[in-house]
Amino acid sequence: MPANFKLDLTQRPRRLRRSANLRTLVEETVLRPADFIAPLFVVEGKARPEEIKSMPGVFRLNLTDLVKECRALHQLGVPAVALFPKLDPKLKDHEGTQALNEESLILRAVRAVKKAVPELVILTDVALDPYTTHGHDGVLTPAMDDVENDRTVGILTKMAVLQARAGVDFVAPSDMMDGRVGAIRRALDGAGYSGTGIMAYSAKFNSGYYGPFRDAVGSAQAAGTRLLSKATYQLNPANRREAIAEALLDEAEGADIIMVKPAGLYLDIIRDVREVTRKPVAAYQISGEYAQIHAAARLGWLDYARCRHESLLAIKRAGADMILTYFAKEMAKELGRR
Repeated sequence: MPANFKLDLTQRPRRLRRSANLRTLVEETVLRPADFIAPLFVVEGKARPEEIKSMPGVFRLNLTDLVKECRALHQLGVPAVALFPKLDPKLKDHEGTQALNEESLILRAVRAVKKAVPELVILTDVALDPYTTHGHDGVLTPAMDDVENDRTVGILTKMAVLQARAGVDFVAPSDMMDGRVGAIRRALDGAGYSGTGIMAYSAKFNSGYYGPFRDAVGSAQAAGTRLLSKATYQLNPANRREAIAEALLDEAEGADIIMVKPAGLYLDIIRDVREVTRKPVAAYQISGEYAQIHAAARLGWLDYARCRHESLLAIKRAGADMILTYFAKEMAKELGRR
């Protein structure tokens, strides 16, 4: 090939990639600290922060340290946190009765954070898995072979009202019971909490990537295994149309925000949901997604910072308006330096 060979091209897309400033000018998807919701784990007592072994850099926090962490996140521009309790196993039972304790850990955590950082948006999980000895998201049938849908929903509605009374901005039912969004909306409105929103875990799949989270809240220990199957209520990973149907049902029942979980393995679902609803769409980059990036980076197989950023960029590009991610604080620091 002659050294002076030149193609006769009118279109040269690489012209827009020649410099960093040019690439910035034409960048289609941008991450901001305001895109993130930080999941946080809270425990009783005054012990120092305890790192979760399967989730490097993520800690169980006592109430004092939780408030400090929330202040730090707020100062970094992260607008919201999602709170999850880890209970003493002695407080768990088959019915998850601690979920309705008006002085439960999660309700005290909400009140403490709201008092200290009132501008911060707080979300709380509505499901029974942190409270049950069997680790399922609801109460079991008499045969102990499945979750009883309607009785579980009755408990969840009471749980949601208690959380609203404590001051949460959004209750987030993650249980995947039929009809729970509508029942919770009616219960909240009937109790005078029409301003409390619902972020529905609408398309929550029966994923194998939840193991580290189950370690974090102790539901794996309660159940005796992190491999607990929730296939009778969480979505089959093979099903795309079913996820859309669930999202539309939750929207019709009164959900304010529709969530897809997990995020990175379900980008097609995020896009599908984005195209069928005008509601805001959230996506949860779950514990296993977080852990695998850390693990591969520690082995030297991946560039940690680049893969962290790319994984979140893909979720937003797919159509998520907000992302629950354990990378929230790190990313907010990084983006704030730019």
